[in-house]
Amino acid sequence: MKTKIILICPFLILLCSFVVAQKVYTKNGAISFFSSSPMENIAASNNQVMSVLNQSTGDLQFSVLIKSFHFKKSLMETHFNENYLESDKYPKAIFRGKINDLSKLNFTTDGSYTVEVTGDLTMHGITNRITTTGKILIKSGIATAMADFKLKLADYKIKIPAIVKDNIAEIIDIKVSCVYDQKL
Repeated sequence: MKTKIILICPFLILLCSFVVAQKVYTKNGAISFFSSSPMENIAASNNQVMSVLNQSTGDLQFSVLIKSFHFKKSLMETHFNENYLESDKYPKAIFRGKINDLSKLNFTTDGSYTVEVTGDLTMHGITNRITTTGKILIKSGIATAMADFKLKLADYKIKIPAIVKDNIAEIIDIKVSCVYDQKL
């Protein structure tokens, strides 16, 4: 009996480490946005994005602290946090989704894979279902996910005062980039 346990234990440890290694994450993901308008371009970036990717199921999660977005002009950052995103009331944006076509990916083979992701984005107290196309680059066993998509401010009840309506676009360009170099 002891011999069977001794033989089974290394197998179980190996199996558990394989299962656990299927989840990878980053605490330094990047999200940026850009708003183009005739009066002024507005851009901000955030390099403190937490994201987890389950390579076996395709589940994907992002958590973004709104106050971690930085602008070139400090007044823009203040208005963004106080007037538009109300970051004291809604401190995070969260995405929970899934890679729809996981069978197209091989996390053990270097290459660039185009994927479609669908999930729920919660921001400013509003949750909407979104679908976007992105790329996952695999290099030496490390996955890097990238996506560009657009968000309509009205979909998240982000109100733009009439006085600055010409300065801020109604649709914002979003860029996401995460290097999943940590294992759970």
